[in-house]
Amino acid sequence: MANGSNGGLGLIVMDNCKELGQKVDNWLKELRGEKDKDLSYIIPTEEVRFNNGEGKVRILDSVRGKDLYILTDVGNYHCTYTMFGYENRMGPDEHFQDIKRVVSAIGGKASRITVIMPLLYASRQHRRKGRESLDCAVALEELQNIGVEAILTFDAHDPNICNAIPGTSFENVFPTYSILKTFISKEGDDIFKDNMTIISPDTGAMDRAVYYASVLGLDVGMFYKRRDRTRIVNGKNPIVQHEYIGGPLDGKRVMIIDDMLASGQSIVEVVNEAVKRNAKEIYAVTTFAFFTEGVEAFDKLYEEGKLARFYTTNLSYIPETYLDRPWLVRVDLSKFIAKIAHTLNNDESLSPLLDCTGRIRRLLKHRQTV
Repeated sequence: MANGSNGGLGLIVMDNCKELGQKVDNWLKELRGEKDKDLSYIIPTEEVRFNNGEGKVRILDSVRGKDLYILTDVGNYHCTYTMFGYENRMGPDEHFQDIKRVVSAIGGKASRITVIMPLLYASRQHRRKGRESLDCAVALEELQNIGVEAILTFDAHDPNICNAIPGTSFENVFPTYSILKTFISKEGDDIFKDNMTIISPDTGAMDRAVYYASVLGLDVGMFYKRRDRTRIVNGKNPIVQHEYIGGPLDGKRVMIIDDMLASGQSIVEVVNEAVKRNAKEIYAVTTFAFFTEGVEAFDKLYEEGKLARFYTTNLSYIPETYLDRPWLVRVDLSKFIAKIAHTLNNDESLSPLLDCTGRIRRLLKHRQTV
């Protein structure tokens, strides 16, 4: 069992991501050549809730001198507890509070603490527009101040948020390689050779779409969302119209790229707009899929032949009842997370793992020669 200079590796898995955490643990044992089937890198914890809603965390094993990795899904709304006799669903604020409780329970005994938070807490509240809170920056400062030495997230809504904590290691990891590997495996080796265009559903996702297009050698387009700034519906200005900027989509395959899906309204409308422009096949890809208003709209798109498939990751919670949808493909990132923890624990560079461009080009070259 390999140990870096920072101590033996320990994995603290919050209740909100037990399934992902178990997969990461299994991959860690394989990567580190562990023969003992009963061994686990997961350090047992207990998340306690009192009837008035207060909570605490107990760590049930020694953490002294360990290199600890706290794995959490702050977007998991399936976790519940009883408060004053009512069932209460945990939201991101409560999940984030539990991260701080874990660090408090560690009590300075660990060699190093890294928080692996695939969905960055309050990532959409990353900059000020008027007199409003900066939740994400404040949260990162809190973690820094209580002793967290490194924070690792996936596909941050705004990667510039790292400037909030310049003295703390902040890694923004992109799942692009894993998504494309799964996509090619599912759709076939020639999927990108036949007239495909990468589409950004709005201006905010344009950099991501440009990256996909450049590494794959494809055209790129964008839908500009014109919003009604005089009204707020469900916390945001409603979309009035989509304007398309890009080349013709007639007879082309289309891949819509975004970092996260909330209600899905934007992607649904982009799919319909692409259909109006005679797109041949339409795929959607997001790192995180919340489906805050259910999946019925996507069921309808699939049944009407408008949406071929929707790709997302297992980095955030999706209800079990959604997972059997024929249009939904979930990309497993547990091995990638295990590789990151294993590499950091051995004090090795993450650069080879984080270099999506080189890995994607090797993947495409390999596929072309097979």
